[in-house]
Formats: sequence, structure tokens, C-alpha cells
Amino acid sequence: MLGAMDTAEALELALELADRADRITMDRFRAHDLKVATKPDLTPVSEADEAVERAIRERLAAATGHVVLGEEFGTDAGTDDSEYRWIIDPIDGTKNYVRGVPIWATLIGLERSGELIVGVASAPALGMRWWAGRGLGAFRDGERLTVSSVSDLSDAHLSFAWDTSERFHADGIGPKLVDLSHRCWRTRGVGDFWQHLLVAEGAFDVAIDPIVSLWDIAALVPIVAEAGGRWTGVDGNTGIDAGSFVCTNGLLHDAVIAALA
Repeated sequence: MLGAMDTAEALELALELADRADRITMDRFRAHDLKVATKPDLTPVSEADEAVERAIRERLAAATGHVVLGEEFGTDAGTDDSEYRWIIDPIDGTKNYVRGVPIWATLIGLERSGELIVGVASAPALGMRWWAGRGLGAFRDGERLTVSSVSDLSDAHLSFAWDTSERFHADGIGPKLVDLSHRCWRTRGVGDFWQHLLVAEGAFDVAIDPIVSLWDIAALVPIVAEAGGRWTGVDGNTGIDAGSFVCTNGLLHDAVIAALA
């Protein structure tokens, strides 16, 4: 059982975990007998969400003994006193998953002493996987990622999304997003993990999610950062518990945060 591990080791393990997750999620994707329940917060959870998180937890318990935080089953304190915490979203985009929409992913992040150092986002229905390790670069399917060099909002490709009235109206963000979109070259709403990874790829320049949980972003932070991007909450908060997520190519970040103020 491993306690301390270097970033490359941790990334290798995270990629193995993603392989395990992909086998489970693809086996049940678009299955006619997929079982779906409603959680107390009225969001859906499928049998695949729970199966993936269980499989990841079992492997991490056997391999590391680290703390694990997952969307479906909360925190497991682990068996060692290390500074590592794995943060798991077994299926980011469950609403898509249960409706047969292929935009969903397993998100696996690793935090060491408060810093997110590894991220893997695996979207097998799209045939794509993104990963990064702090200091090791960011990649999609083995291709190195770099954010765009767009430096003016009027040239920017913006993505933002909401799926409920609550998300649109949270802290008055909705009208500000619409106003910002009118200042940009082009706006598309992809939603969930993908819009932020498209910023890392340089396809989008700005991506905004007004309400997030820690497991929604933990895997994405290292990927965006290693690609040269910048992220904060909508208020410019640099903490991972900001509750919102804004990713940019860095050059546009201050202008975007000012527009959302």
C-alpha cells in the first residue's frame, strides 16, 4: 500500500482508475434497464454512478489508504495520515447519461497538502480523455494542450450554461452572463466538464459555471492550469470551495471577472 507518491505515480494510478470507470459506465450507457433514483437534492443518480465510485474507492483503499471524497458516498478518512485526498465525480453529467446524451465524464482529482496536483477527465462516449499532473503538462489523448492567445473579449469564444432557473438567477449572475456574451465574438453553451476542457484545448477562450461543487472541478483545475489557463470563482475567489467556476486563457480573465462583478 502506498502512502506518499510522486505526481507521475499518482497520475498513472488515476489513469488506471479511469480505465476501470470507463468499463462500468459504457456497459450501462443507454441500457434500457438502467436504474435511476432521485437524491435528496432532487438530482438523479444512476446505478452506474454508484458502481463507479465503489470501484474507485476499493482500488484506492487497496493501493493507497488515502482520504477519498466522492459525490455519492461522501468522505472516507482512509488508513494513513498523509496529506493526500482523492476527489471523485463518478459521472459528471448524470442528467445527460441517463437520457443517452454522450456528454458526460468520470472526473478524478488528487489534492496534496491543499494543492490539486493531478486531474483526469474521461469521457468514453465521446472517445476522449484529458489528463494533467502538476509540472507534467496537460494532454488530451496524448496531445499536449495549450490555451488560446485571444486577448480581446470581442474576439473571444465564450461558453456558459445553466440547467435550472436557480442557476441562472444565483447572485444575479444570469443577466451578467448574457451581457458578457454580447461583448464576445461567439457564444455556445456546452455545460459540465467539457466547456472548461475546451478552454484548456484553446477551442474556447472563456467558460463559466455559476454553481459547482468541489468534485465538479477538482479534476479540471490541474488540466486548465497546466495548459496555461487561469481559473477562479465568478467573484475572483481563488479557493477551490468558491462554489462557482470561471476558466479562461488567462489573458481575458480580469476582463471577464470585472464583467461579472
